[in-house]
Amino acid sequence: MNIKPNNVLVLNDSLAIRWMDGSESFINTSDLRLACPCANCSGESDVFGNLYINQQPKQLKKQDYQIIKYDYVGHYAIRIIWGDGHSGGIYSFKLLKDFNDRK
Repeated sequence: MNIKPNNVLVLNDSLAIRWMDGSESFINTSDLRLACPCANCSGESDVFGNLYINQQPKQLKKQDYQIIKYDYVGHYAIRIIWGDGHSGGIYSFKLLKDFNDRK
């Protein structure tokens, strides 16, 4: 199944996505930021399966949950630039489509 958005909008504290299949997702930006998939936020495994994660996570402020902009990454994801400049996470379309089901 090829998951692609038809339209992506930032609405106040939500990321709204209309998918090519006609479905819609509304994802709270604070939930999205806390689920950042970058290696610093979510950890990174070595070849032995050991997980390395930032042991001193940053205390986020309200503006840190604000989406400044996003860029498409190829045909499979978006990279979000957050209010504090963080932009390490690449959010795959599959991750975004499944996000509401994970909660």
